[in-house]
Amino acid sequence: MVRDDAYFMQLALYEAEAAQRKGEVPVGAVVVCGYEVLSSGSNSSVADHDATAHAEIVALRKAGVLRQNYRLPDCDLFVTLEPCAMCLGAMVQARISRLVFGALDPKSGAVESIMAFPIEKTNHRMQIKGGVLGTECGKILKAFFKQKR
Repeated sequence: MVRDDAYFMQLALYEAEAAQRKGEVPVGAVVVCGYEVLSSGSNSSVADHDATAHAEIVALRKAGVLRQNYRLPDCDLFVTLEPCAMCLGAMVQARISRLVFGALDPKSGAVESIMAFPIEKTNHRMQIKGGVLGTECGKILKAFFKQKR
């Protein structure tokens, strides 16, 4: 069976839409193990009064609870927006196998936009793939911020 990155990114986009309905920045994430979604999350920093409540962190926390382990070496993380350094650090600590993201984040993206997170210098190296449904992921963010202005 071929891994369908677009399918899982679409699930992350549904999470982003849920965040938008709650007035949060529309970013969504899913943690996938094999071909099964283990957990999902959307930004909840505003509602939770928590700067760390990014979609990736929310999804990783849920997955860790379900697995009863903070390490998720057989899992991939799909997120609609290029992760920040905090989220990439959490993925390294969780031993995520592969990161797949959608749109680039020119303000805080730490894969390639504002910095290149030094994955090669960490004790865990994940595969990274960007641009999956990047146009769709970017559209929801642009529409959200245009409405806010």
